[in-house]
Amino acid sequence: MLELIQITNDPAFARRCDALEGMRLFVDLERQGKAARQAGRNTFISTHEIDDIAAIKSQLRRSRLMVRVNPLHAGTPREVDAVLEAGADMLMLPMFAGAAELRQFAALVGGRAPVTALVETVGALDSVDGWIATPGLAEAFVGLNDLHLAQGRRFMFEPLADGSVQKVAELAHRHGVAFGFGGIARLEEGLLPGRDVLAEHLRLGSGSVILSRTFHRSDGAAPFEDEVAALRATEAALALRTPEQVQADSVRIAQAIRRVAAAMAEPA
Repeated sequence: MLELIQITNDPAFARRCDALEGMRLFVDLERQGKAARQAGRNTFISTHEIDDIAAIKSQLRRSRLMVRVNPLHAGTPREVDAVLEAGADMLMLPMFAGAAELRQFAALVGGRAPVTALVETVGALDSVDGWIATPGLAEAFVGLNDLHLAQGRRFMFEPLADGSVQKVAELAHRHGVAFGFGGIARLEEGLLPGRDVLAEHLRLGSGSVILSRTFHRSDGAAPFEDEVAALRATEAALALRTPEQVQADSVRIAQAIRRVAAAMAEPA
């Protein structure tokens, strides 16, 4: 079963998530450089604060709470200490460029919580074999939005079609490190439908995915819990595919990604 990651600083919504099986809550403190990187794009720029950690943690009975901190900087030691004191169960490091940064961060955490490496730079992708065995590293998670921008790609899911995501998956599995990637929309929504994204998670042995904002919205569509139930039912059905069906789906999905990318304007 995939661990479904929900970004929120709403305690009431966090409590609803915690009532479901296989959820992880996510408080996002990353600010540095994010607005500039994602300018003009319909992406999530968090307004979460460190006080949100304790507020969300107080609602959880079985789900883990992950906190994304800022990229490594002079204030990281203080930020790590504060986040852990507030109750984070896992820490995610964004925008690292290679092994030295990740090792420095893991050393600052010092085994007090598992570390998730967010792979979203070309340097991090190219150096996976140099950092995947970092002591304290529990998970390698590929962030498709920033990674595809760093690669100069048009469509967010192109790293899924070109083997970039598979490279991280294979090395993570080889070293006994958990692996996840990207976000997922509702099953029938998105330029690459959520159903196809889910199929690729199962093919690659992913253990986690971030639920997009489409899962929790007030537009008269199905409630959050119903959408999660539908995703779980589809996950179970996809798990029954034969190896031949998995391969055929992978080829079809890669072709769909390339078609979408080809129809998009060149990145600025």
